[in-house]
Amino acid sequence: MKKLIITLTTLLTTISVFSQELYDINNVTTIELTFTDPNWDATMDTYYTNDMDERLLGTAVVNGVQFDSVGVKYKGNSTYNANNGKNPLNIKLNYILNQDYDGFQTLKLSNGDKDPSFVREVLSYEIARKYMDAPLSNYAEVYINGSYYGCFSSSESVNGDFQEKYLNADDNNTRVKCNPVSVMNGGSSLQYLGTDSASYYDYYEMASDFGWSDLINLTNTVDNNPANIETDMDIDRAIWMLAFNNVLVNLDSYTGPFRQNYYLIKDDNQRMVPVVWDMNECFGGFEMINSGGGGGGPTSTTDLIQLDPLLRMGDSDWPLLDLILSDARYQRMYIAHCRTMLEENFSNGWYHDRADSLQDIVYNSVANDPNAFFSINDFTSNVTTSTGQGPGGAVGIVELMDGRVTFLQGEPEYTATPPTIANINVVGATSPYSTVTLTADISNATYAHVGYRHSSTHIFTKVQLYDDGAHNDGGAGDGTWGVDLNINASDIQYYIYADNSNAGMFSPQRAEHEFYTISVASDVVLNEFMASNSTTEADQDGEYDDWVELYNNATSAVSLDGYYLTDDATDLTKWAFPTVSIGANDYLIVWADNDTAQTGLHANFKLSASGEALLLVDPQLNIVDEIVFGNQTTDWTTGRFANGTGPFISMPPTFNAENIAAVGVEEWMDNVQVNLFPNPAGSMVTINTDSFDPLPLQVFDMKGSVLVNATIRTQKQLNVTTWNPGLYLVRVANTTHKLVVE
Repeated sequence: MKKLIITLTTLLTTISVFSQELYDINNVTTIELTFTDPNWDATMDTYYTNDMDERLLGTAVVNGVQFDSVGVKYKGNSTYNANNGKNPLNIKLNYILNQDYDGFQTLKLSNGDKDPSFVREVLSYEIARKYMDAPLSNYAEVYINGSYYGCFSSSESVNGDFQEKYLNADDNNTRVKCNPVSVMNGGSSLQYLGTDSASYYDYYEMASDFGWSDLINLTNTVDNNPANIETDMDIDRAIWMLAFNNVLVNLDSYTGPFRQNYYLIKDDNQRMVPVVWDMNECFGGFEMINSGGGGGGPTSTTDLIQLDPLLRMGDSDWPLLDLILSDARYQRMYIAHCRTMLEENFSNGWYHDRADSLQDIVYNSVANDPNAFFSINDFTSNVTTSTGQGPGGAVGIVELMDGRVTFLQGEPEYTATPPTIANINVVGATSPYSTVTLTADISNATYAHVGYRHSSTHIFTKVQLYDDGAHNDGGAGDGTWGVDLNINASDIQYYIYADNSNAGMFSPQRAEHEFYTISVASDVVLNEFMASNSTTEADQDGEYDDWVELYNNATSAVSLDGYYLTDDATDLTKWAFPTVSIGANDYLIVWADNDTAQTGLHANFKLSASGEALLLVDPQLNIVDEIVFGNQTTDWTTGRFANGTGPFISMPPTFNAENIAAVGVEEWMDNVQVNLFPNPAGSMVTINTDSFDPLPLQVFDMKGSVLVNATIRTQKQLNVTTWNPGLYLVRVANTTHKLVVE
């Protein structure tokens, strides 16, 4: 099992006040629908058939939580049929009332009629999320009017909430669903069709209130001005998406004949960001492919196994793929991403073990499904072997991917030797507005660059690294490459890319999705903040308000006279500190509650739990420290680890005290699988892992107190009878899981 030492900003899944997360991949969600209309199926068939965009009003109970006046309709293209025993569902919890489950308002459920194994969608999304922002996905049992309707895969909706949560995009930014009305006439190919938006209506669905000009501009760039692609598109995410489609033989996608099933979302940097969607026919489940290009009919398993890694290169009908594969450096980046996915998921057999564990989770739900499309024998066998080609069957996932590993590892693009990147080092003072030298030992390379940015809301700037002896890199040609970087007030997020004429390499290999961090530390820093305080700490009046913690790294006290705190970069003097100082190696709390009439330090603004900026400004109006943060978890904080100097990470709250490392800089192992049973637990909980190596195990309560600090090897039991009822966090290696004690 591979071990790494890295520094990453890691985001935890949102903690819910409900007993089970909506998209908890290790548990099956229960959804109970009740309709007063006894002919609910026929009514929704009528709505769908006549394209009325109407919803049937009903009541939903999700994992025991009731929602009144929800709207339900059928969805899907090839998976909907009025004669089906069960059809895909779209459930809108906020159809009438402003309500949500765990922050989610729309539930999208797929019926599984294209996948005998029932793991393709959930497994594919889980793999995709390692490398790009992609929907959460798990399983759900649906009951209608008291009867079991069937088992579904449940995947997060790509909507305004999604783009605001993940993509640095306002919820009303342009969002294009790339699903053509007519799949046989070019699909959502990104070909430029002229300036008239009407020319695009048959090929794209505008899911936002506006945006046709953004789509037209992108197609013009892809087709006619590829040199400007990085201005108009997040090219790294595009490369990851297309590499994913190829490695996983995901042909019901842009890569396939219909060029569909993805979204384009405009971020706040004015770039269009691609997002994968609709994974139910991944792993060769969609066979309409001609490896030479175009459409074609059903293909053999051998054709799927031997799908060309450079499929569509030189084909103007797939202009985005052609743009990437015809550019030598982009092609090397694409193959580097392909190689990473192959090594981390397939050549090591992880995907097979994960598929088996997913089937274990959903087995009873499938076995008892009264409207299942396949037999339970097809379900259990299709992970490994084919159930038959063409309609009603699918290639075995292991049969496909084990063969594909062998095939790809023999292709010249994969056998080329990439550079190695090691011993990354930062030299110089990491204080605000200083300069540091970044060096790395890089071998077998003729080119290298560092991509860096000061926050997740910024675009990575690419600066070339040199091994010429003139960039603080040692001697020319000694294998140490270097470059100087200017430090602002905020941390630097960065990665390194290097290539030769045949192959490329990223460090970390999941870049740009993952990255390293250079922490910037001044004397007084923003050390921790909470933007959604429900139960953790109250102010002097007993109110649970947002709070900001400052820390002084210096060995003497610092006066904050003339300093400012603000959540608006255009208003640096928004709230002035009164006459107050912060002691050496000490903490100071400011309540961000917009209630300056209260006694103590109360700022004239509140923090946004959906994300914003927070800045500390000195008397000369220099930004001393800043953090731009995204969606925050209730009763959970973002803080520096190591305390006062490290990067910002999600953590349990440590109000007015040293930050602890629930997540952060530590040794971790790739692909550790952890399960808790039972969950919720009443007396004893069993923790299982797939590791035979001893792993660190910690359990935290929501105050951040450590209840368990031990090691685990394959299995460990914990007695929870003495714990108070509530939510706890179980951390094993690099994974954090929620445990409910009843």
